[in-house]
Amino acid sequence: MKTKLTSKFLILLLSFFVLSSCDKFLEEDLRDEITPDAFFTNDKEAELAVNGVYRLYHNNNLYGQRGLDNYYTSGADIQAASRNVNNAIHNYLIQEGTADGNGTWIQLYRVINNTTEFISNIEGNENLSQEAIDQRLGELLFLRALAYYHLTNLWGDVPFYTEQLPVPERSVLGRSPKAEIRSAMKADLARAFDLLPTSYSGSNLGRASKWAAATLKAKYHLFDGEWALAKAECDIVIDQSPHRLLDNYADVFDQSDPSNQYNDEYIFVVDFEADLVGELSTTRTDDYNPRIRDEPAGRNNDTIVDGVSGSKVSIFQGLLRDRNEDMTGFGWSVPLPEFASKENWQEGDLRYDATIVSEYLGWKLSFPYFRKNWNLDQENSLRSNHPENYIVFRLADVYLMAAEAENELNGPGNAFGYVNTVRERAFEPDQPWSGLSQDQFREAMYDERRFELSAEGHRRMDLIRWGILLERVQSVQHRAWNNPGANIQPYHVLLPIPQNQLELNPNLLESDPSNNGYR
Repeated sequence: MKTKLTSKFLILLLSFFVLSSCDKFLEEDLRDEITPDAFFTNDKEAELAVNGVYRLYHNNNLYGQRGLDNYYTSGADIQAASRNVNNAIHNYLIQEGTADGNGTWIQLYRVINNTTEFISNIEGNENLSQEAIDQRLGELLFLRALAYYHLTNLWGDVPFYTEQLPVPERSVLGRSPKAEIRSAMKADLARAFDLLPTSYSGSNLGRASKWAAATLKAKYHLFDGEWALAKAECDIVIDQSPHRLLDNYADVFDQSDPSNQYNDEYIFVVDFEADLVGELSTTRTDDYNPRIRDEPAGRNNDTIVDGVSGSKVSIFQGLLRDRNEDMTGFGWSVPLPEFASKENWQEGDLRYDATIVSEYLGWKLSFPYFRKNWNLDQENSLRSNHPENYIVFRLADVYLMAAEAENELNGPGNAFGYVNTVRERAFEPDQPWSGLSQDQFREAMYDERRFELSAEGHRRMDLIRWGILLERVQSVQHRAWNNPGANIQPYHVLLPIPQNQLELNPNLLESDPSNNGYR
């Protein structure tokens, strides 16, 4: 990487913060109090620097639009676009310089550059209180570990550093083994757990807690097949944290009230806010919202409703406007036919209606959509200006990870309890698992995570770690404009190191001239 966050650049970054009456921690602005000669001289300056790192995760190459979703949800067996867009990614036409994730790579290393510099400036800083040092270090360690989590998921071996390096040294780094990076991040997350608070309230909601650190550490262990360690972290969150499963699955995703977007199941979210300057709002919701040009089915046909005649689309849109709603989205992320069909869900699964919508206001839609991720509200959630938070980790995922880890360790006996806790709210009447062998439990978990966590950024990495990505992509039904099964190759479990990065740093090919199999 060629970029380096100097003190002057830091001030420039902070200058983008906005003034607002909403009082959330990402909206503070201390530009008049900060100068390059007086940085980290008090607790508030350290807080502001950490806020800047949270802001980096709002970028469209990460959580703000479809940056991470491109590689975590597309190209799997649940969702794709409603038309022939994003086909290089979904159809596995990825090459160096084509959908190779360069923007995501750059933004993740911005996080790493910033967190590494801030850690060195905060640790042992006599101008700061010990309480401030502990919390800010904990947050920075978590935020850096999250960046390396994504980098190693998407590219495997990548450049690695946790100390400040001069630009000439950093710009010629080769790739370090994924195992080495993840080992260091697990240690950092253990430290972060000890440093971070147990909870937040008010304007600090959205910060990383010790339970977020434990959940991310569990993810690392799970992905590395370290079952006992993964389960231990999950049990800490389940047994010791204040988080709980909500009684109603649909309520988990209800963010219709912008002033009340948190609930007890959320462990870590990226907090977005509408009507503010910069990257505080999100466009990701637009990917899940329908386009009115597509809806409803037979939209250009004439019809009569309550004595009023006109085209279906004009009458349908009138009904939407009566509710202060509209379909102004992009339609980039709709369920695939197999996932959208209720016949492919277990009978009695209440999650189906909370997840899939194929009919709205009594009108059949041309495509199914993810009800859990859409928001048609034209007062509080406008196109390209949405406030919905990105749910990175929630407690149901932790229960399912614990179930999987316990099954791999000891068989299904004690694993049933974890998965059945999640299924208890999913079915009416209750349909708990029992009597499965270890292999049957493992394979049943493939679908359980699919139905519980669909469109939440987990599916493709789950398929990869289970070793079944190719099988699923080649067997699931896609729409006419997509044919990923004809193109996907074993090496597509990783991305190629981006072409732009190779041009800047040829040393990235030293340890693997094939560039993850793309050459």
